[in-house]
Amino acid sequence: MKHFRSLHDVKDIKALIRRAITIKRHALRNEALGRGKTLGLMFMNPSLRTRMSTQIAAANLGMQVAVLNAGRESWALEFNDEAVMDGEAVEHVREAAAVLGEYCDIIGLRSFAGLTDRAADYAETMQSAFVQNCSIPLLSLESATRHPLQSLADAMTIEEYATKLRPKVVLSWAPHPRALPQAVANSFAEWMGALDADLWITQPEGFDLATSFSSRARVCYDQDEALKDADFVYVKNWSSYDDYGQRGSGLDDWQISRQKMALTNDARLMHCLPVRRNVVVESALLDGPSSLVIPQAANRVYAAQAVLETMLTEMM
Repeated sequence: MKHFRSLHDVKDIKALIRRAITIKRHALRNEALGRGKTLGLMFMNPSLRTRMSTQIAAANLGMQVAVLNAGRESWALEFNDEAVMDGEAVEHVREAAAVLGEYCDIIGLRSFAGLTDRAADYAETMQSAFVQNCSIPLLSLESATRHPLQSLADAMTIEEYATKLRPKVVLSWAPHPRALPQAVANSFAEWMGALDADLWITQPEGFDLATSFSSRARVCYDQDEALKDADFVYVKNWSSYDDYGQRGSGLDDWQISRQKMALTNDARLMHCLPVRRNVVVESALLDGPSSLVIPQAANRVYAAQAVLETMLTEMM
């Protein structure tokens, strides 16, 4: 695994999930594997779970971790090769990425979609610039279009809690006061599709994901219909792909409530966090017995560790 940017970098998805579950039982089984290695984590955007879980995962493997918050603890970066750098950006990604490649053995990068230029976001301009100019493996901590570490933890959680061979998994759009990227939803749909889950995606009209991510799911614009007999309900907001970056209005009835969960097959509730209580999901559900949001977040450590362990093993 040279890089971990998407599902397509994984040779055997089920084997990686099994590795993560095994690590959960024996977190320190390879505590010397990363000794003498440095993981650099560069955050272009805020983080709680991704930052903490990846640092803990690296420590469990004996790695040293260096964390940098771009723009606050480092120079603002320029990504345009033709730019005349007489503005806010002080350093070009060509030099920054190359230098990080000298300091570190693996670089983790977190960046969000700008939600104004779909072509630029879906070209993954920022991650691609690091890959092109940095000689070491890149670990995606979320990008403009995907969040593979989250999706690995999600797949691991479903594997642990499923009570049937092919559970019905529903990815449900929910309202949000801000426009959010499609990254988590895209990535979840991509991974579930590859695992051949009985995946349904339900969202208001105008909020379809790109077909490259949703083609293996059943898309339903009737949320109640989609939720019937569901075993897992993954709640997430995303802004429009077609009307790029727009969040819509008058859609508060898409909030996941106790009444809507009553339509399911006693489904387990999932969300990547952070979650807006009583906007996206009713508080009573998040605090109730169906909620998997905390175990799901805990699995982020083992998902990151499985990926880092695979990278380090293949670097030997």
